[in-house]
Formats: sequence, structure tokens, C-alpha cells
Amino acid sequence: MTNNAMTNQSNIERVVMRRVHTIRALRPAFSATALSVAVLVLALWGIGREVWVAKVFANGPQDLLGHTAYLGYAFLHTQFVVQVLAAASFASVVYLARETARMVARILVPLRA
Repeated sequence: MTNNAMTNQSNIERVVMRRVHTIRALRPAFSATALSVAVLVLALWGIGREVWVAKVFANGPQDLLGHTAYLGYAFLHTQFVVQVLAAASFASVVYLARETARMVARILVPLRA
């Protein structure tokens, strides 16, 4: 009876530890950064399906100031879904830049001390 109880405890421990390892391995896939990357990829894909992006850039002026004004005008006068997708992709890029800066800061701060 003692041997059987020890085997059950070992099996339980093995099952629990397998679940702990699985959760630890899957944690990065469900992080906010992974969600942000997925939103960025889906938003850019959606924009590519709704708008012929190469033609938008080709039809605009080539100087920087005129190109900026043209892109603003094009954004304001496009479909609502494209505006939402562009805003989502911009927010994702900003979030990813922030997370990247925080990661680099975490790496560099111990080196300064």
C-alpha cells in the first residue's frame, strides 16, 4: 500500500510538472507583445487588401512636405475600415517601440551600475 501511494504521488507530480512546463512554454505566445505583433500583421494585411498601397505612394508628390500633406489627405478621404486598420497598425508600432525601448533599457542599466 505504501508503494502504491508513492507511485500515485509520483504520477501526480509528473502531471503537475508537465502542465507547469507547458504553461511556461506557452506564456510568450499569449503576451501583450505577441498580441501587438498579431494586430500589426493583420492590420497591414487588411490595408493591403483594401488599398493598392503602391499606387497611393506613386500618385503623390515626391517632396517630403507635399508627400506628408498628401498622405494626410488620403487618410482622411479613405474608407472607415482603412482608417481603423491604419490606426491599429500605428498603435501596434508605438507599443512595440515602447516595449523594445524598455527591453533595451533593462539590458543596459545593469551594465552602467
